[in-house]
Amino acid sequence: MQETLTPNKSNSVIEILKSPFVILYNIIVYTGVGIKAVFFDFWVNIYNGVSYQVDKTYRHTKQQFMAEEEKIYEKTRKKPKKEKVYKYSAKTLANLERERQELLVDLQNAGATRSKTPHVYLYKAKDTNGRIISGTMNGLSKLDINSYLLNEGYVVYSIKTSPFIDFVHKDSSTFFGKKMSTKDLIFWLTQLSTYIKAGLTLNEAIKILTAQMKGNKARVTAFKAISYELTLGESFSSALEKQGTMFPALLINMIKAAEASGTLVETLDDMANYYTELDETRKQMVSAMTYPTIIMVFALAVIVFILVYVVPQFTEIYASSDAEITGVTKIVIDVSNFLKEDYMIIIGVVAVSIVTLVILYKTVKAFKTSFQIFLMHIPIVKDVIIYNEMTIFSKTFASLLRNNVFITDSMDILSRITNNEVYRAILYKTINNIVKGEKISEAFKDHWAVPDVAYYMIVTGESTGELANMMQKVSEYYQLLHKNIINNLKSFIEPIMISMLAVIVGLIIIAVIGPMFDMYEQIQ
Repeated sequence: MQETLTPNKSNSVIEILKSPFVILYNIIVYTGVGIKAVFFDFWVNIYNGVSYQVDKTYRHTKQQFMAEEEKIYEKTRKKPKKEKVYKYSAKTLANLERERQELLVDLQNAGATRSKTPHVYLYKAKDTNGRIISGTMNGLSKLDINSYLLNEGYVVYSIKTSPFIDFVHKDSSTFFGKKMSTKDLIFWLTQLSTYIKAGLTLNEAIKILTAQMKGNKARVTAFKAISYELTLGESFSSALEKQGTMFPALLINMIKAAEASGTLVETLDDMANYYTELDETRKQMVSAMTYPTIIMVFALAVIVFILVYVVPQFTEIYASSDAEITGVTKIVIDVSNFLKEDYMIIIGVVAVSIVTLVILYKTVKAFKTSFQIFLMHIPIVKDVIIYNEMTIFSKTFASLLRNNVFITDSMDILSRITNNEVYRAILYKTINNIVKGEKISEAFKDHWAVPDVAYYMIVTGESTGELANMMQKVSEYYQLLHKNIINNLKSFIEPIMISMLAVIVGLIIIAVIGPMFDMYEQIQ
């Protein structure tokens, strides 16, 4: 039976609906819904519609943009070279095969015999691209060279050596020079360390560096020789040592010590930093000498120009006026005439003097020593030289000690690094003292070329057993002093040189113009 709503119940519901709280609640709810619809839902729908259109446009525009960039890239990139196909005549191939057979016979007999000293071998082979090439390698036997080339993927046809080949490709290098520059050495050490850290073997790293040195024939030959030595099982230091003067003795000894202690990567990094700092010191020295040299050349050029082109104009005026020339004016005119008429004598004397001084400096030890002592007693110049030598000595000594190189070997290396005879004598004296059982510091005591600060720091390092750290501090201290004195020298030289130029030019002009006033007084 369906229940019907009685009048009492109907009235109670109406009363509830008319309750002010319910009415307020409904107002708030529906107001919120309206606000949301106006301020949120409406704009969200608009945003979604616009975003869809923007997204379609963006995708279309981006595709066009990337297509244009792709065209620019293809247009500007280096076009790959066509692989060249090397073709040889049947006669050439037959001759090459005959040479290869002769080589195989030779390798079973005399070619397998190793020499005690390395020779230069001239080889002919076909590379992986099919090209017939010729090259040179240092080695101990033809068999070793052949094995190395085969391992590199070459087809070897001939390997030859002779005293003439040795002279042309090895002995003559003494005159052309094979020594690596400091800049190249820094790059080589940094790259080698990076490759080894990346997980490559030492020989693989050397091969990569060989490929990077394609423009330098001597460097490529040396790196191939190093790779060859490593393939034979030689130590890295031994392979470097066999390359003559290409690698510094300091580096070779450092690597030798690193091989014994298993710290090759750390030593390579240390030596890269060492040569970087050394190069900065050298650049400071060059910079210190370049500036005054340029100013001096400019000053001489100005003085010569005045004497050769300006003074003769006044000389003609005085000659036509029969003016009496005396004193400084006569000296200036005589110098001007001498420069104009006998300039070849001056050039010859200057050239001979320079060549003679250079030859004496390089060949006569007594002259070189006396000249260096003279320079080391000139104010300011002596500080530049001493600070530079102390920086190099202490920095190198610290590196040697950190890498556990024997003291006697360290001193011998240091004596070969410096070109200053005074410091070389100190180092040889140190070696003798070590042999006698005396302290290192004894040779540096009471010597005018060794500052007191350096001496006492060496003594402190010896007494505390921290000589390597103390020498590093000495190098940092004198490197800073060296840098400061060079900067001060630049600031000091400029006004001095300009003042000297002004004084000399002024004296010449006054000396030349002076007689003009005498002529004017006579006219009056």
